Amino acid sequence: MSPTQLGRGVDRRAFLRYSGALGAAAAVTATLQACGSGPASTTSSGAGGNKDLITAVIGYGNDQSWDPTQTASAFAMAGIQHIYEALVETDPITRDPRPGLATAVPADPNATSWPLTLRQGAKWHDGQPVTADDVVFTFQRILDPTANVLVGNFFRAWLTEVRKTGENTVELVLKFPFPDGVQRLSIAKIMPKHVFSVAGAWDQAKAGKTVGSGPYKQASHQPKSNTTFEAFTDYNGPRKATVKKMNWLSIVDASARVAKISGGSAEAQIADNVPYANIDQLKSSGLTVEGGKGMNHMFLMFNTANRQFADPRVRQALLYAIDSKKMIDVALKGHGTPSTSFLNEDNPSYRKASTVYAYDPDKAKSLLAAAGVSGLTVTLMAVNVSWIADCLPTIANSWDAIGVKTTLQPQDTSALFTKMDQSQDYQVVAAASNPNQFGLDADLILRYNYTKGGAWMKYTKWDASPEATAVFALMDRATQEPDKQKKLDLTHQYLDLIAQHAVLYPVVHTELMTAWDPKRLSGIRAQGYPGINLLQAKRS
Repeated sequence: MSPTQLGRGVDRRAFLRYSGALGAAAAVTATLQACGSGPASTTSSGAGGNKDLITAVIGYGNDQSWDPTQTASAFAMAGIQHIYEALVETDPITRDPRPGLATAVPADPNATSWPLTLRQGAKWHDGQPVTADDVVFTFQRILDPTANVLVGNFFRAWLTEVRKTGENTVELVLKFPFPDGVQRLSIAKIMPKHVFSVAGAWDQAKAGKTVGSGPYKQASHQPKSNTTFEAFTDYNGPRKATVKKMNWLSIVDASARVAKISGGSAEAQIADNVPYANIDQLKSSGLTVEGGKGMNHMFLMFNTANRQFADPRVRQALLYAIDSKKMIDVALKGHGTPSTSFLNEDNPSYRKASTVYAYDPDKAKSLLAAAGVSGLTVTLMAVNVSWIADCLPTIANSWDAIGVKTTLQPQDTSALFTKMDQSQDYQVVAAASNPNQFGLDADLILRYNYTKGGAWMKYTKWDASPEATAVFALMDRATQEPDKQKKLDLTHQYLDLIAQHAVLYPVVHTELMTAWDPKRLSGIRAQGYPGINLLQAKRS
């Protein structure tokens, strides 16, 4: 089946995979291959007892793009962190920068020229040397407006070009000082020119082909099942592989995922996307279960081309009507926070928005009346991710309580967004998103959803409006502003506008849970975004 495109060149399903939104759409095969050597063992004498192997359970599908410039797949992005390197890498939790393929981070983040030297002796997994040509090749693709790759949204506003200055030296030329770009370099995983410049190579990357310079190389890849990794013996960087092999199982079904890590004969040592209902069970069995807070959220997206939802008062009314506290208590078992801004409260740029959609059914009714709307009926389409589905009854009951007749339509996520891509009519969509997979800064987070001509804005039919133009202009001003406080002030201004317009807006920010066996695995930190990072993990 040919891929549906987001804009030019961005695979729609890959784009959505990052948030985990397509996770429940993938089927789980009955037999999982362990390191390409036959059926995965389910006894303690099998993979679970092998100290040379880490077996992990990922709660998202493994059948999306593995192209580092394009993918938003939770599974693929986590795997890519172990296979590829960027010039500058960051800590997966704090995002503090450190040298990657470059020998040092940019000496002056406020400069408009960043000269960098590549690590001597770095090799690709096929044995070829890493060169400056590979760096230039990668950034040319990222900055190419025709290719319009996903990660280009995070670079084109501030980076002019990357030049080769020697066989192992490059210069990054900026349009203006942009210190946040240092951390953002970690998104741009360097790829080998000799592999991916040939005809058809990008399609192969999308299908799962990887050739990186990182501590692990891909040993096998079975879409919808698992991917295996082996330590790269020629890796000479700062994060060497800690085990000889890893086997990452893709298990979307929550009960099967919990079973794989439960009990004395559990095969896996770690699982992400742990269901809230199973936390106590897993803890009582001796597992460590910890959460990571971040931008993971459920949002509502409105079709502003629909006459009823063109009026912002109607959009605001439906947000005010939702009993988010009840939703968090019942559906999320307390592991969530009502949204008081587009950003989560732990984000460094957070400030409570000028419009906060606290539960207020009376205000919701008055806004509908002011908009001249009565007898409103809403069909709420939604992705069938399990925790989103758990939240839907609260939304329906809340809207019904203010006289809005609500029909819920949870469905296969791929089918839902195929309708969007085909510009089929809709009213409101509930889905999940988490831009923290790419980074923490507000500019990056907002550009993931609010980019002129971007996928989400096309879905809302809003980005050509004067209101959207004003938001985009403020975002550009904030990106270019060198003064930190003025930048923050501009950021808060466009965050207030986004809250006021309520075109695509979060209802709750949630906590993502990771479980692991502390007797078998150490060096783990729970992430606030999908996936796992095992670069410092060790088998016990």
